[in-house]
Amino acid sequence: MKTVLFNTHDLVLLFTLYQCILFGLCLLTFKKGNKLSHLLLALFLFSYAAIPLDTLINYGEAFRSYALEVSVNLFYLFGYAYWLEAVFLLFYVRSLIYRDFRFKPQDLLFLLPLVLYFFYHLDTWYWLSDNEKMLQLQQNYAGNEAISQRFIGLGRECFRLFCAILCFVELRRYQSRLKDNFANLESVDLNWLAILVIGFLFIRADAILVSLALFSSFEFNHHIDYELLGLISNYTVLILVSVLIFFSLRFQTGLSGIWQQQRTVDSGAKYEKQQPDESSIEQIKAYMQQHKPFLNPLLTLDNLASQLQLSPRVLSQIINRHFEQNFFEFINQYRISESQRLLSDAALKHTTIIEIMDRSGFNSKATFKTLFKKRLGKTPSQYRKQQLQ
Repeated sequence: MKTVLFNTHDLVLLFTLYQCILFGLCLLTFKKGNKLSHLLLALFLFSYAAIPLDTLINYGEAFRSYALEVSVNLFYLFGYAYWLEAVFLLFYVRSLIYRDFRFKPQDLLFLLPLVLYFFYHLDTWYWLSDNEKMLQLQQNYAGNEAISQRFIGLGRECFRLFCAILCFVELRRYQSRLKDNFANLESVDLNWLAILVIGFLFIRADAILVSLALFSSFEFNHHIDYELLGLISNYTVLILVSVLIFFSLRFQTGLSGIWQQQRTVDSGAKYEKQQPDESSIEQIKAYMQQHKPFLNPLLTLDNLASQLQLSPRVLSQIINRHFEQNFFEFINQYRISESQRLLSDAALKHTTIIEIMDRSGFNSKATFKTLFKKRLGKTPSQYRKQQLQ
């Protein structure tokens, strides 16, 4: 067989489709971690797999001819995925960063654009005869689209961008709250999630540029290479899905690190407006001095609250209101003080700085040195030398 069935750009779409389906199926087999998050990510991948398929059917020469032989109703069918994938990604991000995430009635509003688009298609496509559909497909090329279709396409991409911005806002909100719940931020690796969110934010922005380029080229006779912009998006998606799969393997059972960590993050409820209890304040001070829970490098707000027999919200309120610090600052000030004590001990003068760091409860050399120098104005080595002179 010497016939070339697909060009390089078609192969990129096929690889993307294959990766999304395969990874989605793998996610459904995972038994550990948050099952709802597994399901939402799988649904996002399945819906995204439909997008390259829609592109191939409508614009790929080889696929288009096959689709015409099977059924004209295959055209536009997979295009509904555009209205779904952004919504699934948003819900997926929320399921990771909110404790006990559950769907709310108002979440159905995100499906409203899909429903409206379906009713629009009833009149313009599904109620047509097969002959009318064939005639419409023969005239279906970018320069012959009705201006109403261009506006619908632009609106669709704006909706997808809106969902991507919501994902970004949710992630930023989560990041801003990490220091209220974790003493070691290195234990919460959000790089993979940031790459996913920002990557798809870029893709949605590029899709809007494609829509505007179509307006410019065919409505205002100012040509912009919309095909190049579309190809950039296709290749970026392939890379992005590959990166997502890489991180899923790195984090073992389907990104389980974040799923375990997210349980300790408060869902964003407001702290109760009441003055901290003096007895609880004294209890916290005494416990920190006597039991030194900060020596545990994996200490979290929930862990400490459990040890003190306080609710995480009350503990967080006391730390923020009375000590005027977040949890990260509160715990690490004790760790710095402990490291000062160890560095000043002549009996430990041959102990390495790394070992002192470990004994103080730190698990990151960079964080230890940064916080130490910020508080004392000198590095741990400089401080030890000064103390032991």
